Amino acid sequence: MDSSPLAGWENFYVIMGSSAGGLTGLTFVVIALATEARRTNVVGLNTFITPTIVHFGTVLGLAAFMCVPRLTALGLALLLGAAGIAGLVYVGAVAANIHHKLGDYVAVREDWIWNVVLPGVAYGGLCATALVIEQGRAEIAVYGVAAASVGLLYIGIHNAWDIAIWMSLKKQDDSKEDKPGAAGG
Repeated sequence: MDSSPLAGWENFYVIMGSSAGGLTGLTFVVIALATEARRTNVVGLNTFITPTIVHFGTVLGLAAFMCVPRLTALGLALLLGAAGIAGLVYVGAVAANIHHKLGDYVAVREDWIWNVVLPGVAYGGLCATALVIEQGRAEIAVYGVAAASVGLLYIGIHNAWDIAIWMSLKKQDDSKEDKPGAAGG
């Protein structure tokens, strides 16, 4: 019988890693579509699209960390702690970008929740999970890593969808402005 706290989690991390990898690819398609828009705001792209890729990449990285054979508890705690701290620093940078006016777009409460608060909770959870592992409670910590992974994947999906909808609506507005007789035309 395998006494490893990671026993039985293999399929979960294969699914999470595969999902994060596939969704990262789809997000690149969204980026390609964004370049077709005439008035693409680079700061807006860096503020809203890049964090989505970072969250998907983190989930992919967590899946890899959790599948490393013979990784010690200390090694896992250090990796998770580093990922959590790096994520919190990155969320701080995203918050600074959102705080500044993004061209003609002013961030709303939903932007703060989905791009700063929830990712901050997920990355903070990774830091807490690292501490739990250090306390010798790896069997509990695996649930924290799973929760952070699912949370970041869901945040990434929500934010990618939000970006896709915004870009679709922006393209519609742009095409209306191009037609003769449109407002301002």
